[in-house]
Amino acid sequence: MDYRTLFSQTPPTQLFFKAAIPGSIGMLASALYQVADGIFISRFLGDTAFAGFNLAMPLVIINFALADLIGLGSAVPISIKLGSKDEKEANNYFTCASIMVVLAGILTGAILALGGRTFLSWMGAQGELLDQATNYLVPYALCTPLTSIVFAVDNYLRICGKIRRSMVLNIYMSIACMGFELFFLAVLKIGIRGAALGSSLGMATTVILAFLPFFQGKMQLRFVKPRFHLKAIREIVSCGLPSFLNNIAGRITSILMNVVLLQLGGATAVSVYGILMTADGFVQPLLYGMCDSLQPAVGFNWGARNFKRVKAIELRCYGAAFVLALLTTAALALFPRQIAGLFITGNSDSAYLEMAVNALLLFSLTYITRWFSFATQSFLSAIEKPVAASMISVSTALVFPVLLIVVLWPLGLTGLWLNFAVTAVLAGILALILLLRQKDLWNKDGKKAA
Repeated sequence: MDYRTLFSQTPPTQLFFKAAIPGSIGMLASALYQVADGIFISRFLGDTAFAGFNLAMPLVIINFALADLIGLGSAVPISIKLGSKDEKEANNYFTCASIMVVLAGILTGAILALGGRTFLSWMGAQGELLDQATNYLVPYALCTPLTSIVFAVDNYLRICGKIRRSMVLNIYMSIACMGFELFFLAVLKIGIRGAALGSSLGMATTVILAFLPFFQGKMQLRFVKPRFHLKAIREIVSCGLPSFLNNIAGRITSILMNVVLLQLGGATAVSVYGILMTADGFVQPLLYGMCDSLQPAVGFNWGARNFKRVKAIELRCYGAAFVLALLTTAALALFPRQIAGLFITGNSDSAYLEMAVNALLLFSLTYITRWFSFATQSFLSAIEKPVAASMISVSTALVFPVLLIVVLWPLGLTGLWLNFAVTAVLAGILALILLLRQKDLWNKDGKKAA
């Protein structure tokens, strides 16, 4: 279907199922791989390697953060410009952003490849734990110029209305990453480096397949002679800032949490934290896939000044996010032992399992309110409200968690596991305040506020 027809004429409920369901399936495939990544490492290489994997993961995500800033930041103005029928400038933004992502990958990859071991040692890693974390981080960093654009091109496909293609490529990427990783771990037996190399190879082949129709001129977005100008760069950066700040702030928090966990509970506590983050890595992509897949439609209609349709689309997004969150809470609360058992072998200390079960029970409370701030941040990003979206992202990822580490410190590890749920409540309150301040949405005549 032509993207104009899909975004502007398809009934909102039908649009939701056409966009959000494939988007969620694609992200679910990605989430399954992320869960499998942790399971493979823990099963093939043991608890220390799994702890090293979790210790390095914040830096891996930081490695992709700048590319995400550009990729996601360009997707918003591209959608809005298509909605306002400025296709020439939309193509220019697409071309410039693609070049910027590759350059950013070269920069961040080089920094982490050269300084990764030092950064990990600053976090408190020593001995075998430091070796395992470094061996996981460095291959990711070296491959960044080839892999970092994979998340940006996914957005560009959805902007062009190629939602099913996006879903298929996400499924392919997950299968490819798992296949390569298993080959490197189980057949070649090259250790934790194999996990990182397998993921990178899967991403790199996905990038080639995703960009092929763009290079062939078969998409609405086309590569043109780039015209870099300050307005475009400023707009891309400002629109991508909420996601960038969320990634950076969240990883800073993860690093801080790992430091505290090493002091309070050692490598076992770090591994339990890794189980929580892996569980979150399964659920959050579902929320992200659903909300993010609707951003092109929201941005397009915002650019066309059709605010009534924007509200109709978002109403369905919020409702679905609420249902998904409740189902997640129920699953984590009812089956914590089974979930923990996916990562903990029979040879592990029983206290490790009990700590993980207790942590999952407390962590399950997070999603009762987390869905609201997540959906609101995504919506505000889609309509070019980067300041409000950034306030939610930074508060959720850094400000509230760090403050709560201090407030809940007397509770020890229990306070750290509760940190997530209390953060979600505070983030929900902030999101509601910011949402009510968007006057364009609440005008009864549907016209843009002055």
